[in-house]
Amino acid sequence: MSAPASFMYSPAALEVATQIDLKIGRPNLEEFADTLLAMAQADRNILVVTSDSRGSGKLGPFGQKLPDQLVELGIAEQNLIGIAAGLASAGKDVYAVSPACFLTARALEQIKNDVCYSDQPVKVIGISAGVSYGALGTTHHSLHDLAALRAINNIDIIVPADNFETREAIKIAATRTKPIYIRFGKSAMYDLTPSPGTPGEGRGEGSSFEIGKARIIRDGSDLAFIATGETVIHALLASEFLKSKALSCRVISMHTIKPLDRAAVLQAAHLCRGIITVEEHLVHGGLGEACASLLMEAAEHVPFKIVGMPDEYTVTGSQADIFRHYGISMEGLSQTALKLLG
Repeated sequence: MSAPASFMYSPAALEVATQIDLKIGRPNLEEFADTLLAMAQADRNILVVTSDSRGSGKLGPFGQKLPDQLVELGIAEQNLIGIAAGLASAGKDVYAVSPACFLTARALEQIKNDVCYSDQPVKVIGISAGVSYGALGTTHHSLHDLAALRAINNIDIIVPADNFETREAIKIAATRTKPIYIRFGKSAMYDLTPSPGTPGEGRGEGSSFEIGKARIIRDGSDLAFIATGETVIHALLASEFLKSKALSCRVISMHTIKPLDRAAVLQAAHLCRGIITVEEHLVHGGLGEACASLLMEAAEHVPFKIVGMPDEYTVTGSQADIFRHYGISMEGLSQTALKLLG
């Protein structure tokens, strides 16, 4: 299972977080559940369809308060997507909630045909994503979902980095008329939204959210970290640590994997001497390869590195153990940056 936040960061990383006045929030999954409950209480058209996941999806309060707006199907992900698509075709605002590892593997054909090809505005919610299930191993890790869904037409892909991005993504998703996939992990997340007077020179404009437009969490000119989801905080901590090495690092929360913010990627290549992408996903087919393809097509040549999980069975351990093993930490990303820039 995922490690508590106190074990996700080294003592040095926790000290850096304190220095730049970061505040710990809640798991994005809890923020999602509470936001959705508040919306559903005001709109009876909102329905949640889940595959024996109300507990892991933090939907217990939703089921207690709005039992007529929650459909429980048991462990049957293919049926879940088919029923969600049918309800959406009847005009319901449907959120299909299930563990990401199963939802985007067992039900991939249904997502492709019943939702995307049929153009049904289902909100596909992948919970306990990435390596959130930790020691349960590769069978329960969703390191393929971004790659699989990027290859399917007519679906947006969102990976929120903090509670703010989570709230805004769910609110915006409710207004959209096309399919969307939103991915959540289990760890408590730091709030990445700068407040007025926040210590830490170079904090960027990160207080707005728009699908398809990246958040600039910190400005910088030497190196750009383009990160997504629960890896963004580690990139921000690394950027602060690297100030002691006289490096100015730009930190981008690329919460939207598809459609990718092309302008933000190209601007990073123009402003910085190197780019590192960071994701809780296989290095094949995710954020890193999307950025690499864009840069190559635009003839932008800059030192570039993808940080994610390599093409192997992941090591066994908590989410924190796995992150550290593969260099997704303040220390690991700092070392990668120094090596990339020589």
